[in-house]
Amino acid sequence: MHATSNDKKNPVAHGFPGAKEIIEPEPAGFPLLPRSAIERASRRPPAAASMSLDRKMSRFWSSLTHDLKPYVPGEQPRMAELVKLNTNENPLGPSPRALDAIRGEAADSLRLYPDPQASALRAALASYHQVRAEQVFVGDGSDEVLAHTFSALLKHDAPLLFPDITYSFYPVYCRLFGIAYETVPLDQAMQIRVADYRRPAGAIILPNPNAPTGIALSRAEIATLLDEHPDAPVVIDEAYVDFGAETAIPLVTSHPNLLVVQTMSKSRALAGLRVGYAIGDADLIEALTRVKDSFNSYPLGRPAQAGAIASLADEAYFQQSRISVIEGRERLNRGLDRLGFDVLPSCANFVFARHPAHEGGQLAAALRQRAVIVRHFSAPRISDYLRITVGTDAQIDRLLSALSDILGSAPLAT
Repeated sequence: MHATSNDKKNPVAHGFPGAKEIIEPEPAGFPLLPRSAIERASRRPPAAASMSLDRKMSRFWSSLTHDLKPYVPGEQPRMAELVKLNTNENPLGPSPRALDAIRGEAADSLRLYPDPQASALRAALASYHQVRAEQVFVGDGSDEVLAHTFSALLKHDAPLLFPDITYSFYPVYCRLFGIAYETVPLDQAMQIRVADYRRPAGAIILPNPNAPTGIALSRAEIATLLDEHPDAPVVIDEAYVDFGAETAIPLVTSHPNLLVVQTMSKSRALAGLRVGYAIGDADLIEALTRVKDSFNSYPLGRPAQAGAIASLADEAYFQQSRISVIEGRERLNRGLDRLGFDVLPSCANFVFARHPAHEGGQLAAALRQRAVIVRHFSAPRISDYLRITVGTDAQIDRLLSALSDILGSAPLAT
């Protein structure tokens, strides 16, 4: 749900209502390698998921629990020599300075509660983004920040608007918090069109870049959206913004209805640390703080706060890592293009691609037989697409080689 991911955010990790992971039977006509026992086991549904489908609902559950259709996180399979390109994790690892700071917190001080206001981290974020500390909110990953945002800012008489193809967390949160919503279809090019949001709205939330498409709006387009809805909260969810899109944070000063949400899970490779944040007008931040302090006053532990501060201080590493992922994305695009795929223009650390001659589910299943995991969704309009995380050069080579084998082509250099 920054997948968030934080792989929030991204059908199933960044997806759609009712989206689920598709594992097709072995597709006819595809040459498949033998499976190991580990690979066969990995095709079985996780025990918890299977149990939740088979067991009857408890009579002790509330009516709310009975009606929920929870978000399903990205699969974390255990397979031999796995190339895992399904959860949009950064392949390069965190800043060494961040790791040192995290290790430094493994001390007797862990017996003490962390700063509930995360004052030092908020000050560091404010300095980095050139805003005031009272304009910064932090939480346990951008998923939690977004959950507080839905509760604090997005429930109004008129419906909440968001794209029909986007993060599956959005409708989940709407059901959880009783928020009326309407989805706005992407255009034929899979793009968000600001003009389509010229309708009554209690609030609006847009991912930028969107997921799973990876397509971004310009800052000027977001400014137009804000100007057309001055009386409605507008949330821009920027989990992947550092990989090529324009952040909306500079618009916060002139638009008191704007909240921008980011995460340290993607471009800063800290998905396991769980640090997300929001930047907006101080009144919006106060609303999030009121909800947080009614739920959990200590969302970020000492290691998380220290690691996040150190990551912000290591700008050289951040830029190097960010640029490396962008270069890997372009390398992946070239390889997919040579294999005949249609690839959407991505500003994220993943690509969304389809092959005109093959079904997406069959390709995903055939890749899985070769220990390469990508994301496939069964939702309308996108069932033939694969969402592929940008990995290391070696992982990209494995993916392209497997696709060449599946498609009956010779491996192509990139």
